[in-house]
Amino acid sequence: MTPARTTLLRIREGHAKVGFSELFFDLVFVFAITQLSHTLLENLTAVGALRTGLLFLGVWWLWIFTSWVTNWLDPDKVPVRLMIFALMFGGLLLSSSLPQAFAERGLAYGIVFAAMQVGRTAFMLWALRGGRSPGNFRNFVRILIWLSLSAVFWVLGGLAEPESRIAWWLVAVAIEYLGPLAYFRVPGLGRSSLSDWDVEGAHLSERCGLFIIIALGESILITGATFAKLEWNPTAVAAFCIAFLGSVAMWWIYFDTGAERATHRMLQQTDQTRQARQARNAYTYLHLLIVGGIVVCAVADELVLVHPDHADGAGIAAIIGGPALYLLGCALFKWVTNTRRFPPFSHCVGLLMLAALAFASAPLHLSPLTLGAATSAVLMIVAGWETVALRREPRPAAPAMH
Repeated sequence: MTPARTTLLRIREGHAKVGFSELFFDLVFVFAITQLSHTLLENLTAVGALRTGLLFLGVWWLWIFTSWVTNWLDPDKVPVRLMIFALMFGGLLLSSSLPQAFAERGLAYGIVFAAMQVGRTAFMLWALRGGRSPGNFRNFVRILIWLSLSAVFWVLGGLAEPESRIAWWLVAVAIEYLGPLAYFRVPGLGRSSLSDWDVEGAHLSERCGLFIIIALGESILITGATFAKLEWNPTAVAAFCIAFLGSVAMWWIYFDTGAERATHRMLQQTDQTRQARQARNAYTYLHLLIVGGIVVCAVADELVLVHPDHADGAGIAAIIGGPALYLLGCALFKWVTNTRRFPPFSHCVGLLMLAALAFASAPLHLSPLTLGAATSAVLMIVAGWETVALRREPRPAAPAMH
């Protein structure tokens, strides 16, 4: 083995820090999340929600796959850094096409998406050459086959008429999301093993936490920009305060103890297979519910600010559904990253309270402002409840940093 063939991979010595180039890469996804929020707001129908949800699944998958790759690659190495910047360029093109992805820019979206997924995987195979991690090399051979198959459907969807595009892209998303669950099984090549993935758990946990910050930051930006354009009357000020308190409560629910406990659990997990399974389930899949909830909450906050007195059924669904999606994602995330038999009781009660609001909103003729205040109150109750409950328990000792 020659040193030149292994220099692109991280040297695992303690916690692998998130590099500045990785943070720079994430800036593209601030724009992507903003585009998705605006697209959903402008198309707040069942079809619009389905289309935006499909686009969101693609954006999340691009980001989380890149985070997995930089979990192995050293972003301080020039070839890796150039690869990240190339992905940034593609991500900027992709984000720019999001509002018109189901119109005239569908082909651009499909081609760029496919090129980013396949190109990054091919780069990873080149970085793994030389036998340092033969299991992961075979893993990425299988991944390349799966993503090459999905790439066909991304491009065909872009070529199709807008009315049928969603069907092609649903197939592409299904292929990509089923891949890790099927261990990228390929006839003749078998399936990958979780032990081959050799994940550095603290790095992936930190990457996902930073993405939550990005999504929450986008929500605050939308709230601030919308409020700045309004007349500052008591109703607008109240809506602004409600949106801000809701964002603070969401931050508290995820970061007060949940993110730290999950990281601690990853670091204490000595079985590589179990650590990889937790990284796949908790971070790769369940975090998309959390980020999706934040995106919908951003839409709901703007609705409450602009239309505090009246909203149709779709608006009410966004106002209640955003917090519900966020709480559900956090509850499942905390469940699978802790040794507990059930999801957090506080989160389950919060979901029941939101369900009660959904049933009561129409008979009681609750305004968007009242609903927004109620959902923010529910999030604050959950945050406070969990904080008080966990403060009674001894917190896990912080892992030693080397």
